[in-house]
Amino acid sequence: MPALVTCAGINHRTSPVEERERLAIGKEGLQDALANLGSRLGGAVILSTCNRTELYAAVPADRAEELPRLLNVVRGAAVPVANFHSYQHVDAVRHLFRVAAGIDSMVLGESQVLGQVREAMSAAREAGTLNGALAHVFHAALATGKRARTETEIGRHAVSVGSAAVALARQCMGDLEGKTVLVLGTGSAGKSIAKALARQNVRILVGNRTIERAAELADRVGSDTDAVALDSLQQALVEADIVISGTGAGKYVIAPEDVAPAMAARGVRSLLFIDIAVPRDIDPAVASIPGVHLRDIDEIEAVADEGWSGRNAELLKVEAIIDEEIARFEAWWDSLDVVPVIAALRGRADAIRARELERALKRLEGLGEEDRERIEAMTEAIVNKMLDGPIARLKSGAHRSRYVEAIEDLFNIQRSRYRRPGP
Repeated sequence: MPALVTCAGINHRTSPVEERERLAIGKEGLQDALANLGSRLGGAVILSTCNRTELYAAVPADRAEELPRLLNVVRGAAVPVANFHSYQHVDAVRHLFRVAAGIDSMVLGESQVLGQVREAMSAAREAGTLNGALAHVFHAALATGKRARTETEIGRHAVSVGSAAVALARQCMGDLEGKTVLVLGTGSAGKSIAKALARQNVRILVGNRTIERAAELADRVGSDTDAVALDSLQQALVEADIVISGTGAGKYVIAPEDVAPAMAARGVRSLLFIDIAVPRDIDPAVASIPGVHLRDIDEIEAVADEGWSGRNAELLKVEAIIDEEIARFEAWWDSLDVVPVIAALRGRADAIRARELERALKRLEGLGEEDRERIEAMTEAIVNKMLDGPIARLKSGAHRSRYVEAIEDLFNIQRSRYRRPGP
């Protein structure tokens, strides 16, 4: 049974954040997970973001159902198989193209996901699990994502997860002017949060495990922004009106024991937490503390695309680009059986030509080098002319498989000598 491109995973549409964080694979565990899965599947790419964890492989159709189980195994998780989405071949490729184009994201048109697709491919290459089929598909996905952003307005209208978190804060708190906001994390999420807050006329506190990195981001944001070390978190929680966290730490950085004393010192002032990290930064138990309000990333989508009147028109343009790229993929895939047959046919014909030419030249004494070269060129031209028609038929879409079988039979070309890329 031939290998097919296959995808299985969970995302923000199929699973709540509680499940996504159990299956999430951080950078520190990615190489081991790839090595484990690659050895079982003959190749693997893992795309793990705050919105999704997906496994891509090229496997026979009867092995597709293994992928959800294997993802659970490498993470020691028990996410119900019913919550996994699963796609095969063209559907799997289309899904990846939509992800790379930013139209399968929580925040429509987000640009960060294209970099995440590139990083997933690079990690698989480093782990030695990027086989031929997956390499082609991921390169095509990157090209599709780039086209979507350069040929349409999908990226221009997008907001970042960070700015969507700030919009959610406004929705919860009203006007943010004069408020103090503690931003936890200095990575891409923290930077996008701080950038969005800088336009809100608020005081910003930037918290990070490394105070130097917090200070660097604070300096970049500008006036009324201060750096905070995480060991000074208590005082920051007393001062802040809002905490927006996206550290990527992979574990809780704020627990009830951090929050309870701060709330006691705040008197009647409430405190809003917005956690955009997966796995989550803030222990959900803090929501049980009086005066604390907790929101997580699953509440971001509702505010992410507000006010974009051109959404449907740009989506249609992106889908048209994806259709074009899918057609290219299908043509490439179909050619995988044809190219080796053409090479074998040319090789068989050239071997016959070379053998008969050698016999003829032995009987033609007294030929100079120039004459020999002319005769050889003539025989090559004859073979090429003879093969032009059959090769054109092999390359054409109509009845291609029938012509492949006929050439294999007539010229005794064994199918076992070539195969599609895969495990």
